[in-house]
Amino acid sequence: MMNKIHPGRNKMKRNVPLLLVALAVVAGGCTMAPNYIRPAAPVPAAWPRGAAYQEVRAASNPPSVSELGWREFFRDERLRKVIETAVANNRDLRLAVLNVEQARAMYGIQRAELLPSINATGTGSKQRVPADLSSTGVRQTVEQYSVNLGVISWELDFFGRIRSLKDSALAEYFATEQARRSAQILLVTSVANTFLAIAADQQSLALAEDTLATHQETYNLVKRSYAHGLVPELDLYRAQTQVDAARGDVARLTQRVAQNENALNLLVGSPTPNDLLPKELGNVVPPKEIVPGLSSDVLLCRPDVQQAENLLKAANANIGAARAAFFPRISLTAAIGTASSDLSGLFKSGSGAWSFAPQIAVPIFDARTWSANKAAKVQQEIAVTQYEKAIQNAFKEVADALATCGTINQQVSAQESLVHAVSESCRLSTSRYEKGIDNYLSVLDAQRSLYAAQQGYISLSLAKLTSDIRLYAVFGGGGSDVRVVKKNANPPPAPVAGNGGL
Repeated sequence: MMNKIHPGRNKMKRNVPLLLVALAVVAGGCTMAPNYIRPAAPVPAAWPRGAAYQEVRAASNPPSVSELGWREFFRDERLRKVIETAVANNRDLRLAVLNVEQARAMYGIQRAELLPSINATGTGSKQRVPADLSSTGVRQTVEQYSVNLGVISWELDFFGRIRSLKDSALAEYFATEQARRSAQILLVTSVANTFLAIAADQQSLALAEDTLATHQETYNLVKRSYAHGLVPELDLYRAQTQVDAARGDVARLTQRVAQNENALNLLVGSPTPNDLLPKELGNVVPPKEIVPGLSSDVLLCRPDVQQAENLLKAANANIGAARAAFFPRISLTAAIGTASSDLSGLFKSGSGAWSFAPQIAVPIFDARTWSANKAAKVQQEIAVTQYEKAIQNAFKEVADALATCGTINQQVSAQESLVHAVSESCRLSTSRYEKGIDNYLSVLDAQRSLYAAQQGYISLSLAKLTSDIRLYAVFGGGGSDVRVVKKNANPPPAPVAGNGGL
């Protein structure tokens, strides 16, 4: 049983490929998504003014902090090695990278919906027809074989539904990449802050151990004096309180050093060699000084702000898909090939076959489309609010960091002067006590004040270094140093803004 082909249809057969190309061109038209317009930033155009910001407002037109890699910002070679290991091994960052790869693959799937899916199929059947069912009244065996190259249910995107979904997937991919940048910034700054915290704790521990040794010597001296009846018993117990307090501080700081090392190992993803761990803040090379500039427009470069904007673009594109649902949906199924009742004659002359079956579905009444359109618009409003909130939060973080950087130097200078003054007071009090002019209580108060002032100076020195790192992070620095897509893969093109509709 052989399919017959009408000779007058040969011309139409030759025009089928041209028709498919023309339909593909038409399908690549405009979307019905509204034109995207970036919302105005709901923050002042300049940073806050006041005494706290005087030092950091001196220079203008600085280089972009977001483009300053962490290898350039952090100048301590040991810290660079630790951060490099963390970027390579940290599991949280690895998950962020995998999320980017997944979003990229999902975008590729959605983009492929614009193209027809072409399949090659081969079929064969053999059927016995009884005499009472046969058209000839004679029992017969019917064979049919065919080989086809066809397109199955390819939607022609006349109204941009698939293009809008593709643009939404692309924006979500970009948003995931910005989330990866945020994760890297958090990792880099966390490693740096933990590295500096270990240095500060080691320095505080060394101070506590020196203080314990000093108090132990003083206690031994007072104890001998008490044994000879030269000092009252009260002085002996006062000296003992200093020793016990210092012993407690040594134990507490030893614990804190170990815990910070454990935290650093978790961030790095492997044990950190001891030769890379700092012993005191003075041995750490401070990071590069950065200048924020005068305009708050630099906030738009922050990855969290860009992530919020990309999600806003995705919501904007989803409106186009919701609008397109009100219009007819056209799909095409077509095939061209060869068919024959005999396997040996499958590819002989005259066995060609084709089929062309366009389908159009016109929505008459579907209440879900109206709700979906409304939901898409509300989602866009939510995305706008989240974008504005991200900018406001970024402005607050930068303003706080600028206030810290503008005042931390004065705090460190004042604390340094306090340490010197208390040190002299302690020296004089000790001398007066040894000469019998003053009692031991004044020496005790002076020693406590000196120890507290020295610990405060270490804390402020740490705060000065971490404030520089914080300023670098809130401007979006440290997230653009490592590529997360395959080196040989080209980034997807930027979405094209669609024309407004409805």
